[in-house]
Amino acid sequence: MREGLKTLPYLLRRESEMLRVLRSLVEIESFTAEKLAVDRCGARVAAEFRRRGGRVKILRSKQRGNLVRVEIGDGRAQESGQLLVLGHLDTVYPPGTLRRTPFRVARGRAWGPGTFDMKGGIVLALFAVEALRAAGISPRRKIVFLWTGDEEVGSQASRAAIEKEARRSKAVLVLEPAFGLDGRAKTQRKGIGEVEIIVHGRSAHAGVDPERGVNAAHELALQIARLMKMNDPRRGITVQANVISGGTATNVVPEFARAQVDVRFARARDARELERCLLGLRPITKGARIEVRGGLNRPPLERTAAVTTLFHRAQAIAREIGFRLDEASTGGGSDGNFTAALGVPTLDGIGVVGDGAHSLREHLVIRELARRAAMLAALLASL
Repeated sequence: MREGLKTLPYLLRRESEMLRVLRSLVEIESFTAEKLAVDRCGARVAAEFRRRGGRVKILRSKQRGNLVRVEIGDGRAQESGQLLVLGHLDTVYPPGTLRRTPFRVARGRAWGPGTFDMKGGIVLALFAVEALRAAGISPRRKIVFLWTGDEEVGSQASRAAIEKEARRSKAVLVLEPAFGLDGRAKTQRKGIGEVEIIVHGRSAHAGVDPERGVNAAHELALQIARLMKMNDPRRGITVQANVISGGTATNVVPEFARAQVDVRFARARDARELERCLLGLRPITKGARIEVRGGLNRPPLERTAAVTTLFHRAQAIAREIGFRLDEASTGGGSDGNFTAALGVPTLDGIGVVGDGAHSLREHLVIRELARRAAMLAALLASL
């Protein structure tokens, strides 16, 4: 496992070039809803991998940004089964965000939309591959990098491709950003659901004949109280009504109300019962009618023995390079949730170190770039 030490000096010398490539990616704004913008970013990533010997294939998507698939290694005289590396091209930032918060380097950080989540992770992958080639190190397995275009909105257009590659893989590395400024890997992620509750009532004059109405807002409030009882912190279950709307005027009994509900759960075995309760909601108020849409759309990434073994490998490499790698659990999801649910050992959060994801304070820590890329290079070579 000395590949990390062999590549670290090279990567330290390449720090300024890593920042140059990072800047070029950040300055291609790639908001998920702007397919052409995401595709421009993908084309740039594809070109960078081709320069480093990668075999690139663009997987077309009609609704969302195209996926970029890259192969490294030919598989001959190597161990069977590929290694899959996952990341995404899209960001949460609408066009024009870059004018408000342009890419800049200050106080040992690189700032700008997408630096941390997760264009910095793409840079780590590019330079890990470059460093292995420069050191003359051949990975034991064929490596497939898959860069998706819709991770920030649930990966509906990418999920089939992710799962197809995962089924061929011995392990999956996810270059989502690390947890916390101490750079912890993510060995647990909660599953996620999005549910919309729509209540239909009957309008009436609130002062003259309120008894003729069926108050949809009141019914929705009763349903939200019911949802609150589903929360179980001990089991890692949270159910939260986070967007609520309804009604037209204070003197009108509302005939319509709706709530958008965020659902998180830590264990796959809780999913079926949780979804049954949500989709089985029934009216409490006489005359009200309820629609429930959506459901659970990301399974959890659970800390299995295989995940733990993979983490310990990364931890040993980090120790050899000269830094400490710890682990964390998070309520946020990633494409690693899908691969872990298939039983493929998945290690997440091994991307860049920084803070401020999804905000105008987003940044990464420059001094960690070379070490994280060296850890990734060693994992690519040794798994």
